[in-house]
This record gives sequence, C-alpha cells and structure tokens, in this order.
Amino acid sequence: MTDWIHNYARNLKEKTEDLKRERRLAEDLLHQMLPKSVAKQLRKCQKVEAENYDQVTIFFSDIVGFTSIAASCTPLQVVEMLNNLYVCFDTRIESYDVYKVETIGDAYMVVSGLPERNGTRHADEIAKMSLDLVAAVRQVLIPHMPAGRLELRAGIHTGPCVAGVVGYKMPRYCLFGDTVNTASRMESTSLPQKIHISSATYEALLTDDAYEIELRGEIEVKGKGKMKTYWLLGNKNYSVQNDSLVCHWNPAMSKKKKMESSQGSVQQVRR
Repeated sequence: MTDWIHNYARNLKEKTEDLKRERRLAEDLLHQMLPKSVAKQLRKCQKVEAENYDQVTIFFSDIVGFTSIAASCTPLQVVEMLNNLYVCFDTRIESYDVYKVETIGDAYMVVSGLPERNGTRHADEIAKMSLDLVAAVRQVLIPHMPAGRLELRAGIHTGPCVAGVVGYKMPRYCLFGDTVNTASRMESTSLPQKIHISSATYEALLTDDAYEIELRGEIEVKGKGKMKTYWLLGNKNYSVQNDSLVCHWNPAMSKKKKMESSQGSVQQVRR
C-alpha cells in the first residue's frame, strides 16, 4: 500500500508538471498572437475596450516585385520564401521595443508606442529596427532562385491612433486612424531598399540627432495631396551601414566589446 501511494504521488506530480508545461506553451502561443494585456482580459471573458494613443510610430514594408517572383514559382515555394523572410524579421525585431501587428502576403506591419507606451522612444525604436530589416532582407535566400536577392520597400509615419480587438473567432488586435493610412502611403511611394519617412517622423528623430536623413522633397501622395518627405539613410553611430554591422547590432553588447577592446589596448601599451 505504501509503495502504491508513493507511485501514485510520483505520477501525479509528473502529470501536474506536464500540465503546467503545456499551459505555458499555450500561453506563449497566445501572447505571440495578441498582446499580453489583451490576452489576459480575453481569458477572463472581459470586454477589451479600444484605446487611444496620442503618439505611436508605424512601419510598413513589402517585397519589391513580389508578384513577378511569386508567378515564377509554385505556391509551396512562395510559402517557404515568406516563411524564411518572416522568421528572419521576427527574430530581428525582438531586439527592439516594438509590436508586430500583422503580415498580409508580403506586407509586414510593426508599431512602437503601443500596447505599452514608451514615451518618446517609439520613433527611435522603429528607425533602428527598419535599418536592421532593410539590411537583413539581403541575407534571406529565395529557395528556388539561389542567385536572386529580395529587396524591401519601407515606409514610416508618426502620429495618433486607436487600437482594439476586432472579432470573436480568431480575434485580431488592429490599429485604426489616419496614421495607419499615411504610414502605408509612405511604404507604397518608397523605392527598393529605401526607408521613406514622413515629416512627423523626421521631426521626432531630430530630438537625438542620431540619424542620417536626406530630404526627398514634396511628392504627391494618394488621398493626402503633396507631402514633404525624407529618406532615412543610417545611424550616425556607425561609419558603415552593412549586413554584418546593422543586422547583428546589439547596443549593450557593442558597448561592452568597445570597453573590452579599449582596456586590452591599454594593457598592451603598458606591457
């Protein structure tokens, strides 16, 4: 009887641990689809109220010539190509204070400043991330076109928006407002391997004076008329913007390496 009780207790403990592990996996999956604060309310069967945000920065991108690329391959090859691309992007954006809103075909949408507000850092976070992604896309291979390389077209805009959950089955966390439309227009009027930013984003980035920005001039934007826009070229903290530098950028690690390098130089001099 004693052995039976011990075995029962051990099996119960193992099943409890398995249940906890499965629950954590389910929660992690849910948190990848919805913000944690929203998922928590939905689990409690609470109504998620739409929320207004005074200032956020929104990023849109798509693949240049995606229609012709997709026409030259099978549907399975398209899925494999997009999966490779988004795995790369999803991995990169974890280094920044941003939230991935959604992907629609070859379009990739990211925002900073919501659902968790981050003061005035949203434009800086999206700018760093966008430079990273534009460099990173060149490292993504097209499975059925080994010699080919993908090119990104990106656009950024800063302004107010409203965010909320839409739908009951497969609910989605969506953004609404003119800021979303303008960010999309910045992307659609951009050029290959270029980051097109609005005047609002330009002014937000001037605060730290950390970026190389070039005036594009006034362009005609559908539904908006003439707009003064800019090109985001790079970050002044780097002498060269390339794959090895931008795509593996970790500010804390970079600072640590610089300190270790300087200390090593001092020790060599002393020797």
